[in-house]
Parts: sequence; structure tokens; C-alpha cells
Amino acid sequence: MRILIIEDDLRVAELLQRGLEEHGFTPTLAYDGISGKKLALQNDYDLIITDIILPKMDGIDLCKIIRQSKPNMPIIMLTALGTTDDKVDGFDAGADDYLVKPFEMRELLARIRA
Repeated sequence: MRILIIEDDLRVAELLQRGLEEHGFTPTLAYDGISGKKLALQNDYDLIITDIILPKMDGIDLCKIIRQSKPNMPIIMLTALGTTDDKVDGFDAGADDYLVKPFEMRELLARIRA
């Protein structure tokens, strides 16, 4: 399973990359919204995991753009923004799931499988 991770925090991005690789996934990293958009639209991924607070383009706008071109692409938002309004904004932008940082890798893996 090919997974695009869009995360500007290098520590979190590398943690995600290592954790997913250990479970047999093939992750690709992007560190800002524009790079993430380019990769998402030009390549075929099985899943996108994106933060909301990103440089150059936030995850909400990014999710909306991806949804227009790839309406069936599964998207999980993984972010520190955890209020009900934040979650509603994420789902309204087209996210399929929403996980708040800090997170447990086991929970993320369960959500990926779901």
C-alpha cells in the first residue's frame, strides 16, 4: 500500500515513515502543502495522511483540491487541532478520518486498515 504523508514536522514525518515501513507500507513524504498537492495529483496512492497546519498551503485547502480531482482517495487528517470545530472543518473539507496528535501508531494502523 502506497501512502503519501504530508507533514512539516520532520520528527513526526520520520516517525510515521519508519512506523509505516515496519508494517509493510510504502510511504512517500512531503513537507509542505504545495509539494503534497503536486505528489497527490501526479501519482497514485492508496491513502493520504496530512497535517492541517502546513507551510505554503494548509491541509484543509489541500484536502479540498485533492477531493476535486480524486474524489475516492482516502484521506486521514493527523493534526494537533482537536476541537470539535477543527474536526468538523476537516470532515467538511473531505477527510475520511481525523486523528489528533499526539497519537498511538497502533490506532493509526487500525484506522488505515479500516
